[in-house]
Amino acid sequence: MFDPDIAPSGTLLGLLQRGRGDGPLHALATERAEALAALEQCVLRDPRLDWRVESRSLYYARLYSDLEGPLDGIEQHLFHPDDLLAPDEHRCGLALSVLGHLAGYGRRDALRLLRRYAATGGCWAWALDELAVRDSEAGLRALGPAVVARFPATEEGDAQLALAVREAYEPRPWQLWAEDPAHPDTAARVRRAGEQVSFDRWQRQMRSAGPAPGWGVAAVLEWAEQGLAQYPALERDQPAARCLASVAGPEDRPALLAAARGGPSAARAAALRYLVDRRDPEAFALVEAAAAEGSGADERVVRAALEAFERRADEGACARAREWAARTDALGYAAARVLARHGGSDDADLVLAALRRAVQGGGADADGLDALVEGAGRLSACRAAPVLRHLYRETSSSQLRGVAAHALAATDPGFAAGFAVECLWDCEESTRELAARKAASGDVRVLAQLRRLAADPAEEVDVQAAVRGRLSAG
Repeated sequence: MFDPDIAPSGTLLGLLQRGRGDGPLHALATERAEALAALEQCVLRDPRLDWRVESRSLYYARLYSDLEGPLDGIEQHLFHPDDLLAPDEHRCGLALSVLGHLAGYGRRDALRLLRRYAATGGCWAWALDELAVRDSEAGLRALGPAVVARFPATEEGDAQLALAVREAYEPRPWQLWAEDPAHPDTAARVRRAGEQVSFDRWQRQMRSAGPAPGWGVAAVLEWAEQGLAQYPALERDQPAARCLASVAGPEDRPALLAAARGGPSAARAAALRYLVDRRDPEAFALVEAAAAEGSGADERVVRAALEAFERRADEGACARAREWAARTDALGYAAARVLARHGGSDDADLVLAALRRAVQGGGADADGLDALVEGAGRLSACRAAPVLRHLYRETSSSQLRGVAAHALAATDPGFAAGFAVECLWDCEESTRELAARKAASGDVRVLAQLRRLAADPAEEVDVQAAVRGRLSAG
């Protein structure tokens, strides 16, 4: 089901929230005030399902430039009292990224807002990262005293400053401040923080709390379980499984089987991962047993079993997946994803059936659709085109829409003259790259957009390479 904050796909707001290429085209054709209101709502209320993997900032910045949009709304949003009371990167990150792209396009008002926010805002580190790749050395040096003054000249403040230096995504500002003769006090504090970072890194290496030489299977499983007793809890079943690959021998198999059948949560998950990865003869039975425990099942154990099974790419796993793919539980969908990634053309019907069930049961944003959509394209299941077109239009995830576009390119003969044209304006780099290679040149908008992408300094390298290859080929 759709998030209630996402507007219907046929509206201007819905198109812009999804990052679809039709969004800018419709915005430029409607009244400017209406377009700006929808754009501002998207920037100030991030519509992404997962802001860590979905792109929107360049998409919105381009539309701000096309509409010559004012930045008053962004300014009020960033400098709202809530920003200092409870700094939240999810609340401010998209707006700051849009300002960064606008500064790259030469908008001086965007650059001034970023500088001001870096000096006084709550999520100042994000703004500083945007400035680090776009501002001049003089502009960055002028910010040094204000940023460093955030940290009091106390032992605790120095520790927080060292942490900020260590976690900085872009080191350029800190390097400039450490060498700034115009502000010697600031430079001295930044240099000491950098030295502390190096010392802390050395200390962490010297006092590793992980598995040590001489550990056996029991010690590794105990270490995995100890992670759950910490606060916050540490999920160690995956690293523990990797450790078991180094310490376990044939004589340890009975203990590992016992742990995988009924051990404590983290230990059982680690043993399951290890045995499935090592292709143990009991692996498939263990996976099926873990997935069949019903409502009382341990989610960590079920997740470990299904993830380990999905990593298998051998013929044995595919054969077992064909037996399970018709199931309607989590194991059935995991089996269908195995076939989507590694099956043959004879498995296309099983993958397509699972895809249809997933969409009917969970909507266009159901979990695990990516692999099934990609599999439908890889297996060239032409009968999948209707459900792929539905997903392309309706999903709130721009990442999933991009996967659907690639699958449509392989299964839908009308893709080049249809969705591929719209994809030239899409928010995702990989989708624009696909469109640059596939969009039919009969539409007069295609050549104009290809030329714009080729000349845009903010465009990604892979997209520009595809565009220039298309233009040079005539």
